[in-house]
Amino acid sequence: MDPMLVPGARVRHPGQPDWGDGQVQSAVGWRVTVNFEHAGKRTMDTRQVALELVEEVRGPR
Repeated sequence: MDPMLVPGARVRHPGQPDWGDGQVQSAVGWRVTVNFEHAGKRTMDTRQVALELVEEVRGPR
């Protein structure tokens, strides 16, 4: 399990760029459920798909 894939993390699926950014809903073992902007909720095995973390752009504090 990737310790960065926690609920709330923003990710992209490298093989499905048209799905848009997604937000991790749950992560149990190797199974991660992500809600993507244009594809809805998808569950995947992170041993098969290397999700990419999306860097959040933060404004000035």
